[in-house]
Formats: sequence, structure tokens, C-alpha cells
Amino acid sequence: MNTFLTLLAEGSVDFPGWAIALIVVIALVIILLIFLPIGTWFIAAVSNAHVSMGRLVGMKMRRIKYRMLIDVYIRARKAGLDIDIAELESHVMAGGNISNVVNALISAHSANIELSLQSAKAIDLAGRDVLNAVRVSVNPKVIETPVISAIAKNGIELRVKARVTVRANISRLIGGAGEETIIARVGEGIVTTVGSAEYHKEVLENPDLISKTVLKKGLDAGTAYEILSIDIADVDVGRNIGAQLQMDQAEADKRIAQANAEERRAMAIATEQEMKAHTQEMRAKVVEAEAEIPKAIAEAFRNGNLGVMDYYQLQNIQADTAMRNAISGTGDGSDGKPAKK
Repeated sequence: MNTFLTLLAEGSVDFPGWAIALIVVIALVIILLIFLPIGTWFIAAVSNAHVSMGRLVGMKMRRIKYRMLIDVYIRARKAGLDIDIAELESHVMAGGNISNVVNALISAHSANIELSLQSAKAIDLAGRDVLNAVRVSVNPKVIETPVISAIAKNGIELRVKARVTVRANISRLIGGAGEETIIARVGEGIVTTVGSAEYHKEVLENPDLISKTVLKKGLDAGTAYEILSIDIADVDVGRNIGAQLQMDQAEADKRIAQANAEERRAMAIATEQEMKAHTQEMRAKVVEAEAEIPKAIAEAFRNGNLGVMDYYQLQNIQADTAMRNAISGTGDGSDGKPAKK
């Protein structure tokens, strides 16, 4: 083998022209088989979903998963859908899920639901699951709300749990609100219905009042769903909120009254303290004035304005006053203060 290669390199071995041409043709065929997606092209051709070789080569050069795309295209053609392969290719390049789109179109076509390729692509690129939307449109979905607390006018709390049967509205999937909005609106309707009832027993006896009131409000407006029915799954009696509020109000009133009483007591104590201080001040002034009396009498003696007889007469008057006070029990007369009993 090495000798043959050496002779071939030195040009010592001669090949006829037809052999060289055959080798070149075989090499070209091998290259074409490696580069060209002939197998995929053949599968599409025999599946009555013809795709040109140039388009397949272009897909391969643009690094598109052409085998998956051709499989989806064949599935669509077999389902009777008239779809242009260029539309599918553009959706793949835009980052869409082409398999979901085609499966949704097939399901919609089988169920006689109007859904165009452009709408399906737009829904898919908007982030919605178009296939699930078609399934929900064919087979309605049940949304179960959490336990919703509502209070009747008599103050009794009711805890309501509802099941909402909806189906997808294909035309409002783009820009339409989702399940969270449906649950919030149903909860609002339940609170309104229970809150407008005079007594909680009215709701317990006729739970269909909630369903009728909620359905009349048109809660599915602006959402991606159409509400088919609202069924009340469970209604439980909760706390007596009215009584609890009255108890809380009574407790608050009690605390306010206690605070006001404490304020009045503090003011009374302050007034008493002030009166005691004023009384002590007046007594101090009286004692101070009484202390000046002996000085005035002495001064009157020195000046000759008061005689001995006048002084005795003053003493008699004071003695008579003290005696009267002692008899009446208002004081002993010695210091002018009330007598101790």
C-alpha cells in the first residue's frame, strides 16, 4: 500500500481518464449527501408536503432545526391545514414554539373553532400557551376560589368557597386578564351579595343567590375567559363580628370613661392641694398679724393712747369671747382655733 502511494505521488502510476472522472463524481456525491438534507427532502416529498431543496439548504445555513420544522409541516398538511412553510420558518426565527402553534391549529380545526395561523402565532409570541387555550376552549376548565370571608348585615361572618367553570376566549387571549382576575372578581361578588343580605340565614337557605348575583355582574369582561357557571361549593358560619365589634366598642368606651374619671380625680386632688396651700398661707398671715398685736399694745402704752383700764376691758372682752366659743363648742378661746372634741 505504501509502495502504491509512493508511486502515485511520483506520478509513476497512470489512471485512465474515466477512472479519475468516476472518483471525482463519487467524491461530489459523498459531499452532496453530507451537505444536502436529501433524506429530509425525500420524506417531505413522499408525505405530500413538498419543500424545495434550496429552502432546506437555506434553513440549514441559518441553523434552523429543519428536521423538526419539516415534521411539524408534514403533520399540518396531513391534518388538512393549508400552511405556507415560510410562515412556520419565520415563526421559528422569531423565537416561537412552532410545535405548539401547529398542534393548536390542528385541535381548533378538528373542533371547528375559528383560529388563524396569524392569531395563533401572535398568541404564542405574546407568551400565552395557545395549545392549552384551545384545549380549555374545547374542554372547559374549573377554577376553585380560596375561602372568601364575607359579613352579613346582622354581623355574622360567612366563609364561602366557589367553583367557577370557564372556557378560553380565543379572541381575547392577547391583552385579556387571567385566572387571578376571575378569582378576584368572583370574591368581590360574593362579598357584595353576602354583605347586602339582612340576615346570614338568607344566604345559607339560598346559596344560589350568590351565583345569580355574580353572573349578572359580567365578571368575564376584559378577561381571556368566558364564565359558564359559578357553583357554591361550601358555605360555613364564622364568627359573630357584630357582637365582637360591640364588645370592642364597649371596652373602648370603658377605657375612655376611666381616663376621664382619672382626669377629674387628678384635677380634684390638684384643687384640694391648692386650697390647702392657700389656707396655710392665710393662717400664716393671721399668725403674723396676731404677732403684731402685743407690739401695738406696747406702743399704745408708751404713747399714752391706751390705759390700764382699757387693757383690762380688752382682756375681759377676749375672755367673754373664749367662754362663748367654749360653750358653743366652736373653740376653747385660747388661740381662736376650733375646740377639739
